[in-house]
Amino acid sequence: MARSFVSVLIDTYNHERFIEQAIVSVLDQDFPAADHEIIVVDDGSMDRTPEIVKTFEPRVRLLRKKNGGQASAFNAGIPECQGEIVAFLDGDDWWAPSKLSRVAQAMAADASVGIVGHGIVNVQRDRREQVETLREGFRFQANTIAGALLFRRRGAFLGTSRMTIRAELLRRIGPVPEAIEIQADEYLFTLSAVLAGAQILPEALTYYRLHEANSFQLASHDPQKLRRKQKSLAMLASSLSQQLEKVGIDPQVRRAVIEYTQASADQLRLVLDGGWPWETARTEWKIYEIVHPEARISHRLFKLAILLAALLTTPRNFYSVQRRLAQSGLYRRARSRWLPVPEMEHIQKDWHAGS
Repeated sequence: MARSFVSVLIDTYNHERFIEQAIVSVLDQDFPAADHEIIVVDDGSMDRTPEIVKTFEPRVRLLRKKNGGQASAFNAGIPECQGEIVAFLDGDDWWAPSKLSRVAQAMAADASVGIVGHGIVNVQRDRREQVETLREGFRFQANTIAGALLFRRRGAFLGTSRMTIRAELLRRIGPVPEAIEIQADEYLFTLSAVLAGAQILPEALTYYRLHEANSFQLASHDPQKLRRKQKSLAMLASSLSQQLEKVGIDPQVRRAVIEYTQASADQLRLVLDGGWPWETARTEWKIYEIVHPEARISHRLFKLAILLAALLTTPRNFYSVQRRLAQSGLYRRARSRWLPVPEMEHIQKDWHAGS
């Protein structure tokens, strides 16, 4: 079976503590060096990131640009890629040694597959590792209602350091709107999964590092970072809706594809700016139904009771109380014992001590 030439595109910003491990994890792949290239786009780092990247030249090519966010980094790097497929990696994550071999094999085996993802190892701040892999629903295309419903609960397996996309498909999608400063990967993987087949491999091939400077998985309630995230999510939902309409996707399918992203943007807006109590209840219930469609009736009744309480206070008060409860060890223990958060049945989660 012919093997495709692969471009590895690493986007990075102020990752001096992490970028060496990211690059080494690519250099250590069980994949011929002659069959791939490595391009690092430095998005205006103010630390030693570019200096560290340069130590890997000429095996690694460094592109430097002014800071503009993830979308601008992708737009700078993608046109420079010479590969038939492009594998993306954030500068603070790293790969398992078989990553490129596995995704290249999947692409070569089926020409209808435009994007490949896989499981993930979430590396916690205390170095414990939570492995997440998919149990079922490995193949889909999000251009029908059934495909969209599969896609929106599997997007986590298609994020930046997991997604590998055919270069032809990336050219068809075109540049990412640069107002999407974070979560630009979702723009690419959503349109890829709508326009072509998506495949998720059953093993975990990426290590996703949680740390204090994450742009999406925030370590604390930081209004400035939350504002940036909210604006990016709102622009992402709007841009995706427009693009899906342009390519002729049915309105019902469009709604199913972007509903969770729009609800997440609405939730952050209510956290930051407030609004009407009924907006809190509507948004929270929408997110709940998407994330936990298989929840037991007891848990659904508990959620409805919470949302009835939400109707009696402002959104800011509701989310403030929610944050305080989340920080309470007593509350967390009680919830864990008597009414735990429903597990997502299609995802296998395992904990390891870490290295």
